[in-house]
Amino acid sequence: MPVRIFLLLLTVLILRQAFPSGEKPVPALNRAIIAYVEKVMGTQVDRGECWDLAYQALESTGAAWDGQYRYGKKIDPRKDPVYPGDLIQLEKVKVTYQKDNTFYTESYPHHTAIIYRVYGKGKYQLAHQNTGFSGRKVGLSDFDMTIVKKGKMFFYRPVSK
Repeated sequence: MPVRIFLLLLTVLILRQAFPSGEKPVPALNRAIIAYVEKVMGTQVDRGECWDLAYQALESTGAAWDGQYRYGKKIDPRKDPVYPGDLIQLEKVKVTYQKDNTFYTESYPHHTAIIYRVYGKGKYQLAHQNTGFSGRKVGLSDFDMTIVKKGKMFFYRPVSK
């Protein structure tokens, strides 16, 4: 077998072991955004607004965006893979859930977050600030799309300039 074919087959085998479900590796720009989030975890970014975290993460990594609320290429989480480092914009979102025999309701009238970890389809850990649990400092919380009762969610994949 020629060396080129052997190397190609070896590469495919290694990638299948690294990504057994066929998932693609996290894009480099997304990894850079996660590295930024890890650097500022537990601190206040700018004024502590939710948007400030997204703004600084995108600017510090050289991502292209419109300077408003379109954080790159719009993706559909029902069809497209969602990666750590993608951004989510919540508009008039209301979630309800039960935990330890108590029912909770949370509202996100206009909120921006960064997907920090993907647990599975529609289940994420978000990095954000200006929240009830972490105040104006960057913190993490779980987010399950199945508990969203109303509102709109927009997912974005960061893109290079």
